Amino acid sequence: MRVALTKGRLERESIKIFKSIGIDSKELENKGRKIIFKSDDDTLEFILVKAKDVLTYVEHGAADMGIVGKDTILEETRDFYEVLDLKVGGCRFALASTPEFKLDGSYKRKKIATKYPNVARKYFVDRGEDVEIIRIEGSVEIAPILGLTDAIVDIVQTGRTLKENGLIIIDEICHVSARMIVNKASMKMKKDQISSIIRKLENYLDNYGEEALG
Repeated sequence: MRVALTKGRLERESIKIFKSIGIDSKELENKGRKIIFKSDDDTLEFILVKAKDVLTYVEHGAADMGIVGKDTILEETRDFYEVLDLKVGGCRFALASTPEFKLDGSYKRKKIATKYPNVARKYFVDRGEDVEIIRIEGSVEIAPILGLTDAIVDIVQTGRTLKENGLIIIDEICHVSARMIVNKASMKMKKDQISSIIRKLENYLDNYGEEALG
């Protein structure tokens, strides 16, 4: 059975998560330049890819399961089962701007900078506001400072970067964390194996929680 893992911070958390239920992979911990790894007991195969690609591999069945941030799931429209909140990698989607910005629903059409246009658009649609979304791939914090946009929608962890750039959180949109996702066909064809992993993780999270994983 193949599991797609998100490169970077979630990769490290994922190793801890699988160790917590007795699945180790020395290959994954000492990976070098490899991108495909086996667990020590040969029951699982892991691949390391970018967050959006985790969704693609799982959706199309190239991976049976995956671990990816809820932020990526919310931004993309894909077809799979989201089965478990792993309680790690926690952060928030937030609307932020300079202290002068007012979320007042005024007639003025606001400009919003973000790496997550779908999340931002849905937030304002739910508020009944029509906004102009400007996609920024780099640091979005600079956009309202330079007057490019009125505000930003971005992922916030501690809020330190916002503060250092003279921005404040105007509104918290939602909490996000790492999630386990499963290919729909795999859930039927490999139900026993997948259900066993999910049960073990649920038991571990119930007994120890995110503090133990972190």
